[in-house]
Amino acid sequence: MKTQSTVTSEKKFACETCATRKKAEANPKSFMARLWRWHTGWCPGWKAYQAHLAKQSKA
Repeated sequence: MKTQSTVTSEKKFACETCATRKKAEANPKSFMARLWRWHTGWCPGWKAYQAHLAKQSKA
């Protein structure tokens, strides 16, 4: 039995729907926002997401 798989060119990033990010954006002066900004400084997933967004805006 063969299964057919489809490959999509769109990558999905958890950062798009992250509840922590949404809370931080809703209240930028909160502790959660400061924690989020610290996290994005070293997070490889966030950096990949930002690179993806930059690539999309150029296209």
